[in-house]
Amino acid sequence: METKLVKAADSVLDEAANILKRGGIAAIPTETVYGLAANAYDVEAVRSVFRAKGRPQDNPLILHIGSTEMLYDIAESVSPLALRLAESFWPGPLTMIFPRKPHVPAETCGGLGTAAVRMPNNAFTLKLIERCGFPVAAPSANTSGLPSPTSAAHVMADMNGKIPLIIDGGECRFGVESTVICFEGDDAVRILRPGAVTPEMLREYAHVAVDSGVLEKIDPGARVLSPGMKYKHYSPNAEVYILKGDTGSVSRFLKNERMNKTAFLGFGDEDIPDDVTVFPYGSTAGEQAENLFASLRAADAAGCAVVYVRMPETSGLGLAVYNRLLRAAAFRTIDTDGGSDAVL
Repeated sequence: METKLVKAADSVLDEAANILKRGGIAAIPTETVYGLAANAYDVEAVRSVFRAKGRPQDNPLILHIGSTEMLYDIAESVSPLALRLAESFWPGPLTMIFPRKPHVPAETCGGLGTAAVRMPNNAFTLKLIERCGFPVAAPSANTSGLPSPTSAAHVMADMNGKIPLIIDGGECRFGVESTVICFEGDDAVRILRPGAVTPEMLREYAHVAVDSGVLEKIDPGARVLSPGMKYKHYSPNAEVYILKGDTGSVSRFLKNERMNKTAFLGFGDEDIPDDVTVFPYGSTAGEQAENLFASLRAADAAGCAVVYVRMPETSGLGLAVYNRLLRAAAFRTIDTDGGSDAVL
């Protein structure tokens, strides 16, 4: 299959919509990461997404909508709290989980009785959904398990020859996937996957709990409501390790432990040996979220065997960065204050 790459513009809306209406799939831009879009109500189209990604069938997809009215065609019930959150954060990087109506295919929802829904904050993609007239299921447009794509070039690297169309909307604004929440009663939510809508932001509207699966391994046999919780995710071919420690101890660790083809993502204040390749990361959570996936992909492209990454803050957007890093590193964390063998 030939994969066509086109710039996001009104002139290609009909082409993209026609592909989706015919049961095809296409890569679309969003403010979080690029998505691999299909008609959420077309079971065969959804199966094509799973095949293109190599994604496990029990890993639910997120349904992307273009209007609040479309939500009522998906959700069996919508609480007042959900509406308040939609008014505040949609369009934007918040996914909410609802009981699904019977016509929403179980295949789209990982076999669950619930559906994960969000409204993306991307002008082209909102127009595309409107042009289609149905919600699109759109997991990240990458090979399952690899770092998520934050540019059309990343999508092309993984999906060339597998899908007919990639829409190039430029670099993604946030660089990490949406926050996913479920509801617990009338006034409480649980964060299943952190993102740019932070716990602190949600606490203005509801009681907030952070699921243990955000920072801990999930049992392989468990059923999960959200993508990004259970399987290996976000990981390059290189081995990734999180470095927990202050600037001095991290710098000493890199000097003592460096090896050939080593990469580092740091805050910018470390003393880096000359033979360690430094990739963009950043000193703020926003910079780290924007740079993380692209830098992990760049480390692979450079042939790096090992990637060390400074541990981010674990509050605000930093929680999302840390969540992605834990899975990219298979939970391998080195406490540089306690020595190079202190793997937590």
